[in-house]
Amino acid sequence: MLNIKLSSAIRSNLLALQDTASLVARTQGRLSTGLKVGSAIDDAVAFFQAKSLSDRAGDLTSKKDGIDQGISSLTVSLNAVQSLEDVFNQMKGILLSAKSSTATERTDLQTQFEELSKQADLLVNDASYQGLNLLNATSTQLKVSFSEKSASLLQVDGSNVQVSGFTEFSGISGGISFGTAALDQLSTAYTAFDQVSNFVSAFDSIIDRLDSAITTIRSKAKGLGSNVSLLKTRLDFTNDYVNTLTGGSDKLTLADLNEEGANLVALQTRQQLATQALAFAGQSEQAVLQLFSH
Repeated sequence: MLNIKLSSAIRSNLLALQDTASLVARTQGRLSTGLKVGSAIDDAVAFFQAKSLSDRAGDLTSKKDGIDQGISSLTVSLNAVQSLEDVFNQMKGILLSAKSSTATERTDLQTQFEELSKQADLLVNDASYQGLNLLNATSTQLKVSFSEKSASLLQVDGSNVQVSGFTEFSGISGGISFGTAALDQLSTAYTAFDQVSNFVSAFDSIIDRLDSAITTIRSKAKGLGSNVSLLKTRLDFTNDYVNTLTGGSDKLTLADLNEEGANLVALQTRQQLATQALAFAGQSEQAVLQLFSH
């Protein structure tokens, strides 16, 4: 096979032209993708550092979604507890009215009282989010994880604020339990509102229990509100953390488009000059050829 030999001048200019073409291709690739490091071939150290940061940002993004759902779950419970306090206040208002009402009026008030008690139960049972209800059982539990690399999490235990009946109130496990006892268990002399007559001690007893229940409900609301605030703080922190990690990854891999644009102009100019230099080198050899033609 016959090998074509090039002069040193032509070979030097040809190599310069090839190098410039390679740099032009690389610069055009960076401009089209926006990346200066697109694979480990470009820069193994920067590539794997950036990947580590991006992976961490991805893991935290999934945790961020869990925090967001936790906020929604606690917000549902908080809204329900606040509404439950309104129902209890209405029940208290009925009892205050019953103290100075006639026997007939008390019969109607008792019906209203029982209906409010039933609606309070329904309200609590409706306070579910994605199948979790933190207000109708002490066995329920919400866990929100903040990190896959540590045991950092928020655990919120459920409580029982259901209403079953309307006459007996007692604090249980931080929640409120309403027993099924009739009014005569509070005062053996009376079995219903209309039988209380002018004696109001039974009503006062229930009002005291309602006041205690309202206090507990308010405490529960404060606890839920505090946890919602904490989760929002963690959500903001996680958002900032993810942005920082993503920004760190970008610093290692993203190309400076202004710089690459300037590089492309310079390389194209150099390419033109190399082409001209190659042509000049070829003309020198042609001059030698002309000597033999004379």
